[in-house]
Amino acid sequence: MSLKNYGVLKGKVIKSMMGEEHYQILIKDEKNTEYRIAINVKSQEYPSEVLYLVSDDFKSQNITQLAKVKSGFTEINHNVPPIALDYTRGNLFEPSKMIPLASKVVGPDNDLNEKIEHYIKEAIENDAIIYAFGQKWGPEENIPDKYFKFMPGNGIHDIHMNQGNENKWEKDNGTWQDGGILIYFDNTQKWVGIFLAFQSQAFSTDNKGNAK
Repeated sequence: MSLKNYGVLKGKVIKSMMGEEHYQILIKDEKNTEYRIAINVKSQEYPSEVLYLVSDDFKSQNITQLAKVKSGFTEINHNVPPIALDYTRGNLFEPSKMIPLASKVVGPDNDLNEKIEHYIKEAIENDAIIYAFGQKWGPEENIPDKYFKFMPGNGIHDIHMNQGNENKWEKDNGTWQDGGILIYFDNTQKWVGIFLAFQSQAFSTDNKGNAK
């Protein structure tokens, strides 16, 4: 199978919130529609620490096309390039450079919540554009968002690698449907890429996204 509603959500960050299992981000698109981005910072599978990598000066031949993407959510049909993400096929980064981080650790700048927050705060301060890749949910009519209370509830999750899963998560496997965060800073014309995966996932996958 694969994710049912994969795509990219484009907007500007309004506020954020740390959490035990998810880091939450409130964004708005150009029509002032609000969305929540839910980023996993803890795995339900053992080990619980999430694999993390940030590219402070991310470059890819496909990111130049993101500027053409409309504000709000854009579905990526059939989970194929040119703007879809795939950690194993897209040459985005070297997976071996990902490191495991706990969601919460005593001390400054040493857990995944804090690592993500550093870049989200920078995005707010610089009025940067955020692109969140994952699976959309909503709108949930007459149901306020659980964290930021806007209505209707609406957002995107699965902001992590979405292949190489086994057991009950195997149904989500697919190629060219990985999640991630890209942030564009217009003042410096710089891209930042944030990529996440679970240690229980395999990076060697077949053409259906299943672990080899």
